[in-house]
Amino acid sequence: MAPDLVPPHVPAFTTVEDERRHRKQRLAAAMRLFGHFGFDEGAAGHITARDPEHGDHFWVNPLGMNFKQIKVKDLLLVNEQGDVVEGSWPLNTAAFVIHGHIHAARPDVVAAAHAHSIHGKAWSILRRPLDPLTQDACAFHGDHAVFDDYTGVVLEAEEGKRIAASLGDCKAAILANHGLLTVGHSVDEAAWWFITMERSCQAQLLAEAAGTPVRIDAEQAEKTAATVGSHQAGWRQFQPLYSWIVEQQPDLLEE
Repeated sequence: MAPDLVPPHVPAFTTVEDERRHRKQRLAAAMRLFGHFGFDEGAAGHITARDPEHGDHFWVNPLGMNFKQIKVKDLLLVNEQGDVVEGSWPLNTAAFVIHGHIHAARPDVVAAAHAHSIHGKAWSILRRPLDPLTQDACAFHGDHAVFDDYTGVVLEAEEGKRIAASLGDCKAAILANHGLLTVGHSVDEAAWWFITMERSCQAQLLAEAAGTPVRIDAEQAEKTAATVGSHQAGWRQFQPLYSWIVEQQPDLLEE
């Protein structure tokens, strides 16, 4: 059933089981939304959520299952060695290498998202940070990195460590010739940052193709970032999308 349409608030949990179920539901919903927005590219792309009980484990989508088909029951639980401890599908090695090192390096990160979305990977070719051209793009002002050393598919631990180091304490990274990576204190936040960063890449590509973009000045960009770039703002922006996708595709909640 679709959630009641009441003013959203960040939930609190009385049991670890409830929190785990919540994270997995949001994770499956985020994947369906990525599929809806066309962020899928074959078997590429992954979103992870740290397990609330076992902090060195995370939940992730299976290798080869389309974002548009994923349900809660399909999610894999992976430990710090990259072993699948719950689930029957194979694990995407790149998902473990990238996300495993991010979760290890950033205890504050609950979720991380990466996909080969068209505008994100187009912008990544330029190996430049996004400019504060729109109110939405200001969410990333001073809070995203550029990993500008493409060395192929991320399969080696050292590459995962370098990506995590490049991300630092930012909410997002542009992976050169590859795509976007976002993180958050909730699945909701990480997913929203990816969605809006992809659109910000699209907006800047369109603006630069049309003429000479006019940047928001640094002072106003910083002020705007404090409003639209907070953890609470990221979480809240995801709520209408979650309500909509669950109403449209309630099967995603099957456990």
